[in-house]
Amino acid sequence: MKLRFNRKQLCIPYAAFLILFVIVPLLVIIYYAFTDGEGQFTFGNLISFFSSTNTIGTLIYSFALAITTTLVCLVIAYPTAYILARSHFKKKYVLLLLFIMPMWINFTLRITALKEILTTIEGNIAAYPFLNSVIGMTYDFLPFMILPLYTSLLKLDNSLLEAAQDLGASKIKVFLRVTLPLSVPGIISGITMVLLPSMTNYVVLDMLYNSTYIMGSLIGSYFNSFDWNNGSMISLILLVIIFIVTLVTNRFSDKDDNGGREVIL
Repeated sequence: MKLRFNRKQLCIPYAAFLILFVIVPLLVIIYYAFTDGEGQFTFGNLISFFSSTNTIGTLIYSFALAITTTLVCLVIAYPTAYILARSHFKKKYVLLLLFIMPMWINFTLRITALKEILTTIEGNIAAYPFLNSVIGMTYDFLPFMILPLYTSLLKLDNSLLEAAQDLGASKIKVFLRVTLPLSVPGIISGITMVLLPSMTNYVVLDMLYNSTYIMGSLIGSYFNSFDWNNGSMISLILLVIIFIVTLVTNRFSDKDDNGGREVIL
């Protein structure tokens, strides 16, 4: 009997991976989030999260740190990506590679080296926890902001820029009304790749000054103390926040894709 190959069978490995490593762990988190230590259904963990000044303060601090890091990365990355993408440097790919090369080095070594530099400059890095956290996060996530911006700016249609200049627009107006709107997908992609991990990447903070301020470290502290229920609830709330942020950014991206070619001078 001749066996017939069906292309739908290619979905089997992906479906198995999705079930085992995404759906099942998520169901386990949901189970622990809405049960107590005895396995009884409860909303106590949810109420405890929103009634605790510790968890709410940690959430606010995580948002502040993530937003600040994202803005700093954007301010540094956009001019860098713009120069690399729109310039006529023969070696601009080499310059781009210089920004990516730190990612080839072990994460622990990079942060340890940064810690030594900050200690040499400041003396006591624990005196400026928020500033050093932003520096560490920016150093870690800056390439994730540069790459999507560079790709977006590299794909700009030069004819649109030339048409704007032919119609009498100044260079500043061309940038504000043409280049910037058309690079919004790259901006949104970079924000998504930096904002969400910055809320949970507590390793940078721990390596710099042993902090437990952000959501990732708070979740870890609950699991380390075998409080699976509260730790799972915080994880679930964080997943919901990430889902909402991703949904909002995707909607902005879709709107820009639909109207990105409508340039108003």
